Amino acid sequence: MQLALQIVLIISSVLLVLLILLHRGRGGGLSSLFGGGVQSSLSGSSVVEKNLDRLTLFVGAIWIVAIIGTGMLVKIGG
Repeated sequence: MQLALQIVLIISSVLLVLLILLHRGRGGGLSSLFGGGVQSSLSGSSVVEKNLDRLTLFVGAIWIVAIIGTGMLVKIGG
């Protein structure tokens, strides 16, 4: 179980770093390469940015669950 959580933690950490790097900063970012240049008329952010935000939050939640689970297993085992 601990090995599975560690693998999930490593994969989610790498994905989280990549997803954060894809976000648009003040001067634009890598997300504009994937259609981020098309702006929505209502909210000012594109559909790609919204989906990227959702995906980043989802991967971040998985990362937090993996951290807490690993910490609990270490505490119980040690």
